[in-house]
Amino acid sequence: MTDTTLTLDRNISQPIVVRERKSGQYWLWLLLAGAYLALPTFGNEYWLNAIVVPFLILSLAGIGLNILTGYAGQTSLGSGGFMAVGAFATYAFLLHLQLTFPIALFLGGLIAALVGFLFGLPSAKIKGFYLMVTSLAAQFFLEWLFLKVPWFYNYSSSATISAPRLDTFGINLNNSLGKYYLVLTVVAVLTWVALNLVRSQTGRNWMAVRDMDTAAAVAGIRINHSKILAFAISSFYLGVAGALWTFAYLGSAGVQSFGLSRSFQILFIIIIGGLGSISGCFIGAAFISLLPLALDVIAQTLFAGRVDAGLLQNIQKAIFGALIIWFLIKEPDGMARLISSWRSRLSIWPLRF
Repeated sequence: MTDTTLTLDRNISQPIVVRERKSGQYWLWLLLAGAYLALPTFGNEYWLNAIVVPFLILSLAGIGLNILTGYAGQTSLGSGGFMAVGAFATYAFLLHLQLTFPIALFLGGLIAALVGFLFGLPSAKIKGFYLMVTSLAAQFFLEWLFLKVPWFYNYSSSATISAPRLDTFGINLNNSLGKYYLVLTVVAVLTWVALNLVRSQTGRNWMAVRDMDTAAAVAGIRINHSKILAFAISSFYLGVAGALWTFAYLGSAGVQSFGLSRSFQILFIIIIGGLGSISGCFIGAAFISLLPLALDVIAQTLFAGRVDAGLLQNIQKAIFGALIIWFLIKEPDGMARLISSWRSRLSIWPLRF
């Protein structure tokens, strides 16, 4: 009787899971089609350049850190430094080797992955707070390196790197629409890779190490290999995000664009969005991107612009701090888990469970 019941349950539940997965894929394809077709048609240049492009890049950076922290369980405060590596390496390939931007972007990501591999080597011996301090040291070292060695910024008096002409295969990417499509394509491809990666054996190894590394070692998982691989792949994503942040959004950037505050911003994205969730990276990045605009609209509407800009920034920081504390205590899985819970409740409303 028990075997028959289990068989029936398996046969009943499997089509449901397949239908839900197909439904999720349909929604993803619909969102992607809207991003490629509807948003450029109905959105103006300000929304594309000032809101959507940074949102996409921050989402990509969040995916990079989430692979390391959310899936592999390795703490890091060096996200800004690895973004700087990708930006300065891509600039070097563009300037000195005259490569097309997609190739330079990929190679810049590989250089960031190599640097992440090197700084990830201590994770084989230390973890927790000590690993976080090591990543913080990497952040400070990389900032110092790119500031003190003029070759990295081509001996510019302002110590900044500026985007050269961005074109590939004869397509001009210097206008707002070209940069938007470039960022959207890169983010879509790397998100698809990340989704498949975390569902693969490599992703399952990361999660096993995150949950209990001793049990993972007993199961035959190479702990040190999995940790260092997570550092390398995470740094690749962060390096690509740093290059896009410089050349597709800011236009020019210096070391201060990738300081410790940038590392904390990426960390806030994955905490608010949800650790161990690819969709949570987009949710957290949307929150980070839209909250300043919402506060500005509220200030303009209710106080007729009499609120000082510095006060608004302090209010924004206070809201971020309160939300992080609340999520860490009440909902460690972030907004992605809350949205999933609300969707489950709505699917059986008005019943309760």
